[in-house]
Amino acid sequence: MTMSNHGGDCCKSGPGYATPLLAMSGLRENLIYVAAIYTGTGQDKPDYLATVDVDPSSSTYSSVIHRLSMPFLGDELHHSGWNSCSSCHSDPSCERRYLILPSLLSGRIYVVDTKTNPKEPSLHRVVEPAEVLEKTGLAYPHQPHCLASGDLLVSCLGDKDGNAGGSGFLLLDSEFNVKRRWEKEGSSPLFGYDFWYQPRHETMISTSWGAPAAFTKGFDLKDVSDGLYGKLLHVYSWPEGELKQILDLGDNGLLPLEIRFLHDPTKATGFTGCALSSTIVRFFKNEDETWSHEVAISVKPLKVENWILPEMPGLITDFLISLDDRFLYFSNWLHGDIRQYNIEDPKNPVLTGQLHVGGLVQKGSHVFALGEEDETFQFDVPMIKDQRLRGGPQMFQLSLDGNRLYVTNSLFSVWDKQFYPELVEKGSHMLQIDVDTDKGGLSINPNFFVDFGFEPDGPSLAHEMRYPGGDCTSDIWV
Repeated sequence: MTMSNHGGDCCKSGPGYATPLLAMSGLRENLIYVAAIYTGTGQDKPDYLATVDVDPSSSTYSSVIHRLSMPFLGDELHHSGWNSCSSCHSDPSCERRYLILPSLLSGRIYVVDTKTNPKEPSLHRVVEPAEVLEKTGLAYPHQPHCLASGDLLVSCLGDKDGNAGGSGFLLLDSEFNVKRRWEKEGSSPLFGYDFWYQPRHETMISTSWGAPAAFTKGFDLKDVSDGLYGKLLHVYSWPEGELKQILDLGDNGLLPLEIRFLHDPTKATGFTGCALSSTIVRFFKNEDETWSHEVAISVKPLKVENWILPEMPGLITDFLISLDDRFLYFSNWLHGDIRQYNIEDPKNPVLTGQLHVGGLVQKGSHVFALGEEDETFQFDVPMIKDQRLRGGPQMFQLSLDGNRLYVTNSLFSVWDKQFYPELVEKGSHMLQIDVDTDKGGLSINPNFFVDFGFEPDGPSLAHEMRYPGGDCTSDIWV
C-alpha cells in the first residue's frame, strides 16, 4: 500500500487516510456520535443523534453535549455510515461531511451535516421510503457504505411487507438521490444485513439476519427452524453486482450479522460474527477464485437455571478488527463479556483478553450458570461510578490507535425489551475499555460512563457509534 501525494501536496488528498496503518497515527478522537433510540420503548419521542464528549481534558468529558432529534416518530435508528471515507482518499474533490442514518423500521434515510458544526450536527436531507420503494422495491434500510465513485450503497433487509426475499442493495448518488438497485437482476440476496467489499479482489460479501416480518416481533426460536433467519454469505462480483456464490454456513453459522475483511486491501480473507451459533467464521479465497469458510472461534453455551432455555448462547452481536489487523474484538450480548483475540495468524486466533461488563448471569441476577459438576456460579461485573451495569455489551467502536474500545448495550428495541427489559426501563449506558495492544488485555476506564437513563426526554437506548473522522468499521481501503 502506497500513499498518493496528489502532485506532492498531501493537503489536496480526499477524506480519510491512504492506508490503515497511517490511520492509526491519526488524531485522537474527541467526539463520538451515538444513535439513540426511543422507538419501541413506549416513549412517544423521536430517535436522536447524541454527540458525546470523549476528550479527557474537556470539562464535559463523558457526557452528551448535543442531541439532534429526528423530525418523525417510529424510525428505529440503527447503523450508520459516511458519505465519503478512505475509499475516496485519492479524490481531492470528496469530503467526509455527511453521516448517513438509515431508519430500520420507518425506512427513512437521514443525511446529517457534521462538518458545519461537529459538536452540533444538523439535518441536511431525508430520503423518503416511498421514493425508495417506488424505484427499487426495497425497505428496511440498514448498513450504508461509501464507494470510491462517490455513490453510496445501503443494504436493505426486505420488501415493504417484511419478506426477506425482497432484500437487496440501494444505490444513492453523491447528492443522495435514488439511482437504482445495485445488484444485477436475479442476483438479490436471500437475506440481508451487513456487507463489506474488497476491490483488489473484485469481491463484495454480504450477510444474513432474517426476515423483518420475523425479527421485528421479537426473537422466536421457531422462526429459525421455519427458515425465517439466515445462515448464508452472499459473494458478489465487485463492482458489477453479480451474485457469484452462496456460502451456506450451516448450524455453525446461524444469523451471521457483522462482516469485516481484513483492512489490508491486499488480503483475501475476513470474518463474520454468527450470533445464534456464537461463532466467528473466517472466509477466504481459494486458488480457483472461489470462496470457502471455516469456524475460527466458537463460544460454548452456558448451562443455566431460571432462564427460558436450559442453555444460553453467548450471542455474538458485534465485532471489529483493529486497523493493523492484529486484534479482533467481539461482544457476547447474553453472557455479558467482551473478548480480544490476536489474529496475526487469521487461521488460529488466540484469546488475549476477556472482560465481563454485564450480561444475564452477573452477580445479583436471578439467572445462574452451572459448572461441570452442576455447581452454580455468576460472573463478577464491576460497578462504574456507583452504577450497576445493565444489559450486555453490544456495539463497539475502537480508537484509531487501537487503545480505547467504546461499548454500548442496545441491540434492537424489541429484542432489548425481550431479553433485557431493564434496559428499556432504565436506559442504556456507554463504557470505555482500555486495551493493552502489547501483550493483550482489557480493563474498564472507571472515569468514563455515559448514562442514557438520565436523558432530558427520559431513558433511551444507545446503539452504533461513529467518530467525525472515520473509524475501523466505516472506512474501506481500495
